[in-house]
Amino acid sequence: MRWAGPGLFALAAGAVLGVVTHSPVPVLAGLVAVPLVGRMRERRAARAGAERAAAAVAALCATLAAELRAGRPPHLALAEAVETAGWPESAELAGAAGLLLSAARFGGDVPQALRSAGRRREGLHGLAAVAACWQVAVDGGAGLAAALDRAAGALRAEADQRDDLRAQLAGPRSTAVLLALLPVFGLVLGSGLGADPSAVLLHTPAGLACLVAGGLLECAGLAWTGRIIRAAEGRPS
Repeated sequence: MRWAGPGLFALAAGAVLGVVTHSPVPVLAGLVAVPLVGRMRERRAARAGAERAAAAVAALCATLAAELRAGRPPHLALAEAVETAGWPESAELAGAAGLLLSAARFGGDVPQALRSAGRRREGLHGLAAVAACWQVAVDGGAGLAAALDRAAGALRAEADQRDDLRAQLAGPRSTAVLLALLPVFGLVLGSGLGADPSAVLLHTPAGLACLVAGGLLECAGLAWTGRIIRAAEGRPS
């Protein structure tokens, strides 16, 4: 829910500041922050879900390769690997698992099922590589287990690269957040020195104009920084 957690905190903080400063502006700001915080949480959850799905595909490749080396037929090995990996019990992967199990158990077009499953949600794109491996093995007689091992290794390497890039971007992201909070520190410092910046910003036309302009510039700076970070991570803006 968008109202849970940080969203409720933003609303409560706005209400408290509104009472302290005798102004409705902090309350309105808290209300505006609720859907924004909710959207950020949804994006973060979607990214985490995609990473879990990518890890599940890598694990499926390794399990399927092990089943093939144990001497199981490819279709039976795929069904066993999907069930062993727990895909049917996962809410995020159950739809893809249904497609794969149907094709594996009833003699369907496995490569097409793999491609269709890979399009069901973000993070399952690695199933397209499994489909290519399967197609080559069936048409050309290549070793499917070895190809799956290479696909699993490539997916793990991609995950490691993503984690390493995220660690390198942690510093710039923290710096951007700190710079965004500097105006708040300035207001607190001004209040501590005996000035009353909230009275000027919230109760005079010039102060309100400055507050709105500063808020818009702050949002633009954060959006620009976020776009740069997403571009560096290879994610869509």
